[in-house]
Amino acid sequence: MLLNFEKSAAKTVRKVLSRFKGSILPFNYEIPSLPFSHIQRVNYVNVYMKWKKDSYYDSIEHIHHSVQLKPIIALKNCIVQDPNGCIPISTVSKRGLQLDVPMKVARFMRQYPSIFEEFTGPEYNHPWFRLTSEAAEIDRDEKRVYEESREDLRSRLRKMILMTREKVLPLKIIQGMQWYLGLPNDFLQYPELNLDESFKFVEMEDGLKGLAIENRERVYSVLEKNAMKRGLYFDGSPTEAIEFPFFPSKALRMKSKIENWLHEFQKLPYISPYVGFSNLNPDSDIAEKRLVGVLHELLSLFVEHSAERRKLLCLKKYFGFPQKVHRAFERHPHMFYLSFRNKTCTVILKEAYCDEAAIEKHPLLRVRKKYIELMKESEVILRNRRMNNRFSNCSLKLNVNSNDLDEEGQEIASLSLEQVI
Repeated sequence: MLLNFEKSAAKTVRKVLSRFKGSILPFNYEIPSLPFSHIQRVNYVNVYMKWKKDSYYDSIEHIHHSVQLKPIIALKNCIVQDPNGCIPISTVSKRGLQLDVPMKVARFMRQYPSIFEEFTGPEYNHPWFRLTSEAAEIDRDEKRVYEESREDLRSRLRKMILMTREKVLPLKIIQGMQWYLGLPNDFLQYPELNLDESFKFVEMEDGLKGLAIENRERVYSVLEKNAMKRGLYFDGSPTEAIEFPFFPSKALRMKSKIENWLHEFQKLPYISPYVGFSNLNPDSDIAEKRLVGVLHELLSLFVEHSAERRKLLCLKKYFGFPQKVHRAFERHPHMFYLSFRNKTCTVILKEAYCDEAAIEKHPLLRVRKKYIELMKESEVILRNRRMNNRFSNCSLKLNVNSNDLDEEGQEIASLSLEQVI
């Protein structure tokens, strides 16, 4: 508003002086341009876009079953780590909050009989649990994936740290993102096996321990690699502006001024998430494009290419995100979809599900899909149990009623014989 006022004032000054240019000024005087008229304009459109539901993204099973799968994997690991391959319920009954179990642990495990097998253990008179043969087979497959993909998992963690402001992340933040990166729970407990010389443990502020990266090699983002394939990127510098891939939903309608802004937004220079950004104006469009690029790259590293929005907001301090980083998902509905299933907000990267060749699939995704199929079998088992119990109760009731009828019939027959005699 101040900028518009100053521009109008400059026009007024020129207009007034131009009237007296030929009369009171004996020489040809050119009015200088005022300094505020050369301030860089910002075309950023800060507007709220109405959310539109898209049934396609709301129906992706491995994303929306991830909430139930996470505590199942945690309980599975507790069983596998036991030397006997089975545990009493007392071992995990008080660790529900730690394992993200949304209810009593015993009740939760009984909801998945295709994964957890309940039996009476050798000690104490309470339930014990072990894995079913199908779950044990998937667990062995999961371990093989971890062994064969150790370098891939290490690379994903390295890229995530390299996108931070100081190239360092606290260990507690990494532990909170392990599920999304597909890292095993004990990944940081065995650094000599899982990490290489580029990783370094450091002391951070507030007494936190962190993991830093010492890497001088050029790292390319997914968008840069795809631009190289199309010939738009050569020797580390773009030949043309790298545009974000847009995937508009059918019901999504935008105002013309927003569409015009997005069109100009695509023409801005693309800044890699792995280069410094301290010289950027945080309120400019180019800073917005870097932010969107970081979010795109971050989601491309995750197993399901999605994450709970509140989890991503925890990264603001270390990634240099603005205070209202969540607005970026709302301003770019062609790239991100916000799903509100499971009573939470999940951010989904559209490109991963609209162009399968654009982003490499995570090696652990196949294993998680197997667990989800096993989870669905539990629903069938429980449904059959309920049906069997219902039929057994009905048959028992019929037997009781038939016995009562026989007794009543005998009594009636005896009474009629007595009356005849």
